[in-house]
Amino acid sequence: MNGMKTAMLLAALTALFMGLGYMLGGTGGAIIALLVAAGMNLFTFWNADSIVLKMHNAREVGPESEFHRLVAELAQRAGLPMPRVYVIDTEAPNAFATGRDPEHAAVAATTGLLDMLSRDEVAGVMAHELGHVKNRDTLVMTMVATIAGAISMIANFGMFFGHMGNSEDRPNPMAAIAAMVMAPFAAMIVQMAISRTREYGADKAGAEISGNPRALASALQKIAGPAAHLRNPTVERNPAAAQLYIVPSSVSDLFSTHPATEKRIAALMAMDGGAAPPRPAMASVPRSSATRGRSALDPNRR
Repeated sequence: MNGMKTAMLLAALTALFMGLGYMLGGTGGAIIALLVAAGMNLFTFWNADSIVLKMHNAREVGPESEFHRLVAELAQRAGLPMPRVYVIDTEAPNAFATGRDPEHAAVAATTGLLDMLSRDEVAGVMAHELGHVKNRDTLVMTMVATIAGAISMIANFGMFFGHMGNSEDRPNPMAAIAAMVMAPFAAMIVQMAISRTREYGADKAGAEISGNPRALASALQKIAGPAAHLRNPTVERNPAAAQLYIVPSSVSDLFSTHPATEKRIAALMAMDGGAAPPRPAMASVPRSSATRGRSALDPNRR
């Protein structure tokens, strides 16, 4: 049912893209939009991981890293091929997974996350990311971001340059203007619907892989505040990247592609059969680089 829902929402995004193409260029515009959407998805299929990792200036770490060994242990427990493991040098605590399938997957965490969390909490976070890999969410989410970004781009183009097409095939000008204004919002709603569904699924899978839903709940509680308030240059340059992370980054709850963190924590604690973990003191105030100590999962630790 979850896969069917995602397929229907992806089809809705493609139809929206084609409809916008029709408004701008008639039947020919719709056909061009369909071909462009197919081309973007094909390109994304083969290059999703490299696009996302380059966007974040991620650096790969090997088996000498304790972080790499932790991911290897979780991947074995999940019955997954060993993904490539990356670290991103930024204070904002977050993590994501990417790749077109489990055989070509990569997972990444920021140094801020590795510094802030305990080993069990890091394990919960990375198990969540492996849950995305196991559920084959990573390719879908990247494709959704690609199409949604293209819808916004073509709508902006139409607003500035008007619509094309011959007089017989040209839609009503007012309808075209309305479509160009509303299309990006409709795309955003579809994008949020897909992402929020997938996050709950990854939380459940992550709790099962790590065997410790409480640790994942505790990690979400610790990193949600800092991740939302610390500046994230990657998201500022590419807003669609925000949906990749385990918690929202630099976006309001209204426009977030993630469910409310409190609801995710409640669902995890229901799996554990207990009350929510105690809220950590100063959860929204990360340690500065001057006071931060070496993490037990320092990616360079041997």
